[in-house]
Amino acid sequence: MVRLRRRTQARSRTDEKLTVLIVLVCGIIVAPTAFGQGVLDIVGQLASGINDSGR
Repeated sequence: MVRLRRRTQARSRTDEKLTVLIVLVCGIIVAPTAFGQGVLDIVGQLASGINDSGR
C-alpha cells in the first residue's frame, strides 16, 4: 500500500530560514515588474519581522 499522508515533524530554525530564503529568491524572479517589487517588499518585511520576533 502507498502511504499518502505525510508525517508531521517539528521544523527547526534552519528549515524556517531556508523557507524564507526560497520565498525571497522566488520574489527576485518576479521582481522586474511593479507587482513583483511590491511582493518582494512585503515578503522582505514579513521575513524581517519573523526573524526579529525569534530573538
